[in-house]
Amino acid sequence: MIPSLRVYGLLILGTAIGLGIAVVGQDLTGSPLLTAAIGFVLIWDGLVLLLALLDSQWVKAQRVTIERLPIDRLSIGRENLIELKLHTGDRAARLQIRDHYPPSFQVSPELLQVVLPAHHQETLSYRVFPDHRGEYNWGAIQVRQLGAWGLAWHNWRIPQAQPVAVYPDLLGLRSLSIRLALQNTGSIKRSQRLGMGTEFSELREYSTGDDPRLIDWKATARRSRLLLRVLEPEQEQTLIVLLDSGRLMRTRVRGIERFDWGLNALLSLALAGLHRGDRVGIGVFDRQLHTWVPPERGKAQLSHLIERVTPLRPTGLEPDYVNAVTQVTSQQTRRALVVLITDLIDRTASAELLSAMACLTPRYLPFCVTLRDPAVDAQSQLPTPDVTSGYRRAVALDLLSQRQVALETLKQKGVLVLDAPADQMTDPLVDRYLHLKSRGRL
Repeated sequence: MIPSLRVYGLLILGTAIGLGIAVVGQDLTGSPLLTAAIGFVLIWDGLVLLLALLDSQWVKAQRVTIERLPIDRLSIGRENLIELKLHTGDRAARLQIRDHYPPSFQVSPELLQVVLPAHHQETLSYRVFPDHRGEYNWGAIQVRQLGAWGLAWHNWRIPQAQPVAVYPDLLGLRSLSIRLALQNTGSIKRSQRLGMGTEFSELREYSTGDDPRLIDWKATARRSRLLLRVLEPEQEQTLIVLLDSGRLMRTRVRGIERFDWGLNALLSLALAGLHRGDRVGIGVFDRQLHTWVPPERGKAQLSHLIERVTPLRPTGLEPDYVNAVTQVTSQQTRRALVVLITDLIDRTASAELLSAMACLTPRYLPFCVTLRDPAVDAQSQLPTPDVTSGYRRAVALDLLSQRQVALETLKQKGVLVLDAPADQMTDPLVDRYLHLKSRGRL
């Protein structure tokens, strides 16, 4: 039994009445009626506590029924919805509910409070934000239900133990899949896709706004009406995505390890490639290429990739870019788009990365993706009211300047470059890949 605020109010009231009896006795008899006052307070308090105990016990027969709906795989770095299903009995219920989620998760709200009518069904929800991948356990559901008189809370636990796995950003993959499907089915204006690609798809009649360079004059002459060539991106090309799991990928950006942001970008790019009919393979490396999935097509490949990369963790080792690129090119002899997701500091510290990417040209199409820390960008733009802030801004500007020099060096060597904040990399990376496909760069 947990007393409610009403009980404490009644106890204070009884004490006040007892003091009043003592004061009145002092005025009437010349001496305080201490025995009567104390007796009254004890009887009053005993009666209030007895009623509170009865109120709490009677709730047992009217307990609400609560169950946690099965939790699917959670996504790292996302707010995941957790739902509880409630049923009330013959009486209305005032409830306080706290679920025993993993303590390392950020949760909103932590305490669920609700008032439900009798014979009612309700679904309550809260959101969890995991910042690490792995296996976690949900515990029991802690419930408090207020008695009918409002004097006490009945407190009990509902066993609901459940193991849950936190994966890379599956919610983001689901949204991206819908977006790609809409593009494929034409929900996005077809005129935006005409002429994009190198592979002939069909002929159709010319309409206002179409690119006149795509008119097929021979077909037009044969049929006596303007006909347009529709070009689609070439299918069955090869996409290789390499992810650095070395020292720099252990740093945190927006509370999530840079490696996890890279993992989300890798899977999103793989999904886009598989949607476009490409063969997709991945490699994860530090000093060695410790994880390698050969390029394959089809939906099953994405599930295979997710299961292979989910248990991986970044290490404290320096990455060996040349070794990783050499191993990949020895297994992938056909031309391919090779995307390397990593981070760099400056031209000197990233000399091995520069030479490794340069080795891929001209046989392969190298693409270096660097995960920038938005905190450095923000620091470089802050005002400098004192010496300390001025020094911090100068360091941030110097880091960005040296980074830009290294990126320009990569571009001069024929390497495609994409530098974006780690937590915002997925969309620009997928868009860049789709642009490369549409222009026939592979």
